[in-house]
Amino acid sequence: MNPTWLYGGLPLLVGWLLDRCVGREVRQVFEATDRSVTEGRRQVSRIVGRDTSALSVQEVRTAALETLGENQNDGVVAPLFWYALLGAPGMLAYKMVNTLDSMIGYKNDRYLFFGRIAARIDDAANYVPARLTAILMVAVSGRPSAIKFVCRYGHRHSSPNAGYPESALAGILDCRFGGTHHYFGSPVYKPHIGENNRPLNVSDMEQACRINRHVEYVIVCVLLLTTCLF
Repeated sequence: MNPTWLYGGLPLLVGWLLDRCVGREVRQVFEATDRSVTEGRRQVSRIVGRDTSALSVQEVRTAALETLGENQNDGVVAPLFWYALLGAPGMLAYKMVNTLDSMIGYKNDRYLFFGRIAARIDDAANYVPARLTAILMVAVSGRPSAIKFVCRYGHRHSSPNAGYPESALAGILDCRFGGTHHYFGSPVYKPHIGENNRPLNVSDMEQACRINRHVEYVIVCVLLLTTCLF
């Protein structure tokens, strides 16, 4: 068997495992909110950085789906994008940058200076992958009109990149993401993505997870094809 193919299969396996882990966590958040809002808050705190102690059921579920959309880029598309360009070193470098941003990329007194540097590097690394992720999500959803929603709301986010996969998912589900949340005791304003603040339900979660899987299948097939050919 071609060793290059085996070498290329490693990042695909890592991306698949990361995507499955987040999808499972999001499913558990929705199941927990069916039992009680307290359980939902506790469960969603495992995958988000915001303060979850005062979130409503709707806010808990929204936070979970926002994370699912953003992780489609950070956990799957972007690492494989950089692998396709620069090989395993590129993928590992991206994950180091992205992890550093997750740890210290906050706008507070403790992390403002060094965290700002990590955040800017992460912004540059995700610029193309985030927009590619949004396009792929719209494509596999079978709702091409959602691209207009992405063009309208993708840039309306405190992050220059996170708004694109989030707006793609919000447009497909016809719901609303964003709003003000608390991080480390301080409110952080995030513009709303979408206008339909309808209740989110299990079918929305199922559809979101299905979109993630289909995007994963597409990019894995493309990467495997290029790995085998080149």
